[in-house]
Amino acid sequence: MRYKLFGRSGLRVSELCLGCMTFGEDWGSGVDRDESRRVFEAFANAGGNFLDTANLYTKGTSERYLGSFIASDRDRFVVATKYTLSTQSDDPNAAGMHRKNLVQGLEASLRRLDTEYVDIFYVHAWDGLTRIDEVMRALDDQVRLGKVLHVAVSDWPAWAVARATTLAEERGWTPFSGLQLKYSLLERTPERDLLPMAAHTDLAVTTWGSLGGGQLTGKYLESGTGERLNADLVDTRRTGVDEQVDDRTERITRELLTVAGEIGCEPGQAALAWVRRAAGPAMIPIVGARTADQLTANLRCLEVELSDDQLSRLDVASRVDLGFPHEFLRKDPIRAYVHGNFADRVDRR
Repeated sequence: MRYKLFGRSGLRVSELCLGCMTFGEDWGSGVDRDESRRVFEAFANAGGNFLDTANLYTKGTSERYLGSFIASDRDRFVVATKYTLSTQSDDPNAAGMHRKNLVQGLEASLRRLDTEYVDIFYVHAWDGLTRIDEVMRALDDQVRLGKVLHVAVSDWPAWAVARATTLAEERGWTPFSGLQLKYSLLERTPERDLLPMAAHTDLAVTTWGSLGGGQLTGKYLESGTGERLNADLVDTRRTGVDEQVDDRTERITRELLTVAGEIGCEPGQAALAWVRRAAGPAMIPIVGARTADQLTANLRCLEVELSDDQLSRLDVASRVDLGFPHEFLRKDPIRAYVHGNFADRVDRR
């Protein structure tokens, strides 16, 4: 296991993040305490220190389990949790990005995790209602109180993340250090705005859904005999996968299966290796599992090296149209207007 700096911070996090959404059986699809501990220990024994949970996961059980697992060596681990999503459907203030929900959510998470601080505190999703200055000032207050060390954001539009980061910088508040988003061979639309924005604002990127809800393991395709293909790797960041695979998904998955066969690895391992290579050194896939064996299989993605040819083939199979203005600005006549005769003669940063 190697380690990365978490965005603009000096915090060292493992190159894979353990997703703890499956810790607990409250949603009917997770795992019990003993198996959750085995998953955690397999990750820690491999050198992993970056742990991702949220106040909503398995109705708080995920945080309670995780808190008990790290209790004997709390400071070794980088614990990330989140607030925003509704925890009481009959209370309008038990959801959203606003200060009241932030404070209540953080205090409840600290109690469940049995810790005095969290290393990374995420705003879990964009609510479209709360002013950005309220969010950033409220997050900064928690940093100044010592209850949060770094702040990050999940599932926001790119313009809002950029505005929040700039506002925090200008006012001397704590800016975002990381961004969490959905990204895989099947979901490359973050390349339009979110990933370029993250690169320019120096944000670490953690990715969920990197196995496409399990579809990139190949288990939803049919073999030549009409049987479902199977795989040991699972994507625990999504539930209720539709097994009706569309043409694009099948094309991408079959190319991935070919590449995995050339390498001699599982297709899910190749899919995770693609995410690690595709969008630069700041990318940190979140991996999860329902058993320690499944996690061990996921971790083997660190041993997978994709050749330039294999990366190119996967890119061709999965690329998306970036839309306006990105595709417009790539056109040769437009580049000539913008740069004159120097479009390819000026070194980029």
